[in-house]
Amino acid sequence: MVRERAVRTEPIRILIADDHTLMREGLQTILETQPDLRVVGLAATGAEAVAQVQALHPDLVLMDVRMPEMDGVEAARRISEIAPQVQVLMLSAFDDDVYVIEALKAGAVGYLLKDFPSEELIKAIRTVHHSQGILIPPAIAARVLGDLAKGGPRPEQASVAEMARSGVTTEGARLAEPLTPREEDILRLVARGRSNQEIAQALYLAEGTVKNYISRIYAKLPARDRAQAVLFAIERGLTEPSG
Repeated sequence: MVRERAVRTEPIRILIADDHTLMREGLQTILETQPDLRVVGLAATGAEAVAQVQALHPDLVLMDVRMPEMDGVEAARRISEIAPQVQVLMLSAFDDDVYVIEALKAGAVGYLLKDFPSEELIKAIRTVHHSQGILIPPAIAARVLGDLAKGGPRPEQASVAEMARSGVTTEGARLAEPLTPREEDILRLVARGRSNQEIAQALYLAEGTVKNYISRIYAKLPARDRAQAVLFAIERGLTEPSG
């Protein structure tokens, strides 16, 4: 009689970087209640977080924005350079739009506020780890997009959507192919932090079809992942404020 082997899934290895001891220890206590999450290290500064990424090889870093020696955005940038496979999820008390955009530029896969419920944080970690989307609170995403449109589109933004359709970016480079209207719809939803499943439900498509569309979008844009695609969408005006 042949016994079936149980499928074992490795836990998500997490490094917590925050300059407040109570926050680090509190997050560790919350996360370690979950069998699929394992805290492998704690860091009190951005520089320490970078060093521990090299030493501990975590899957994901929960990164505070404001820390001594090196802030979280710079730490995320360095981690992206030395260990691009490690995901960085920003966790901050500040919902400043500049921090959000700079975090995405640095390679972060999400930006959450510290008043986020613990169960939502756990869900967020699982979501980004399994590459189901980037995470930005809807209110922040809507405000960032609204800021871009406030006072009317800037001259360089006004023609961006038209330029993208014709295959030209604001830097004068050409896209491999112009974005189709459907691809623009999907990119807008990606920029609002929607997962593939949520996009599929919103557009009445199969989830596999959405994945195929997103792969084609990556190929057309100067983007290697979801975070870069979102940054492209926000900075080039391909998204619209949610109403």
